[in-house]
Amino acid sequence: MGPKTSSHKSVRPAGGPRSAYAGLVEKQVFELGTPYVTVGGGTIKQVRVGYETIGHLNAAGDNAILVPHYFSGTSHFAGRYRPSDALPGYWDLIVGPGKPLDTDRYFLIGVDSLANVNALDGTTVTTGPASIDPDTGRPYGMRFPQVQIRDSVNVQKALLDRLGVKRLHAVMGASMGSMQGYEWAAVHPDLVDRLVAVVPCASVDAYTLARTRDLCAVIMLDPKWARGDYARTARPLKGLALALRILTLLSLAPPGCDIYGRQWADPAKDPASHMAHTYAINTYIDSLAEASAQTIDANSLIYTARANELFTVGGAPTLEEGLKAIKAKVLLIPAKNDRLFPPEQTRKVRDLLRAQGNEVEYFELDGPFGHLDGATSITQAGAVVARFLGS
Repeated sequence: MGPKTSSHKSVRPAGGPRSAYAGLVEKQVFELGTPYVTVGGGTIKQVRVGYETIGHLNAAGDNAILVPHYFSGTSHFAGRYRPSDALPGYWDLIVGPGKPLDTDRYFLIGVDSLANVNALDGTTVTTGPASIDPDTGRPYGMRFPQVQIRDSVNVQKALLDRLGVKRLHAVMGASMGSMQGYEWAAVHPDLVDRLVAVVPCASVDAYTLARTRDLCAVIMLDPKWARGDYARTARPLKGLALALRILTLLSLAPPGCDIYGRQWADPAKDPASHMAHTYAINTYIDSLAEASAQTIDANSLIYTARANELFTVGGAPTLEEGLKAIKAKVLLIPAKNDRLFPPEQTRKVRDLLRAQGNEVEYFELDGPFGHLDGATSITQAGAVVARFLGS
């Protein structure tokens, strides 16, 4: 999902409960303690990631729900860090006592990904290209080992072992979080009882691979990118903002852009009178992208995009082969207007899983924001999620 979805002024949760989780949450830090060897064979000497938990782990260690995040997200899925925070976590409305993600029943865990794009926001804890290389005392930049979805899953597994989690009641993630969910279910089939995949992707198709390349290309064309060796004080903000604009528009459906219609950006400046004059929707999307660029690291976006490109379920050469490893019950929740990961792709996964004997439920979100409905319209699926988790 695109950058800062909760800041979209026209976004309103659709359907289901309106009251929010009232608790405060704390960002905690997990350190792996030993060097980590990536799926691709690179070595990361020090791994630190942030995580947040809500609820309590039971004595059997089997009531945990892992909530991996989407492309531009973090571990902050619900609650606020401080009472004064303007916005809560992205799935706040379905978290809490008696909610679908019932904090009286479940132990909920969110984890910051490796190479998290929000590396510069002052809250996210991640190890990636913006981290300091202990051998040089400088940021890794593009010298950081390439990481994949499996690498984030491996770090999550080490964290869950540290927390005492014996098995997962469920993994529930949106977009890139669904990739992590599929990976958990395929790589650890005997540990995952349920998989909830929201606006999901089980394999990036060739068309999306081609579009994803543009996100990285516009950053690399910014002279300040300097092959990834830019300083914190001279970041490639123009290229990054353009990449985030592209990502926002990939994530939105056309109705989500209708907040301004064909209104001019400046009522006194007709776009027909000068090439520099534009429309309100353009200045609005630009303002979102430029604001997000202030806390997003360009190299980390490139690394996260590559991790998405490389993903196949369980590392298998075909989707069919990767899905065969999954034993969990599955709930698939695509969005009807999703242009990034269209629902027909998820229907294919549904049919393949059912054909191999998995219990599969399917529910489509219906909202104006396309891929972003995975956050803004999630309450529509509240009753379905609650029933599925309680089954």
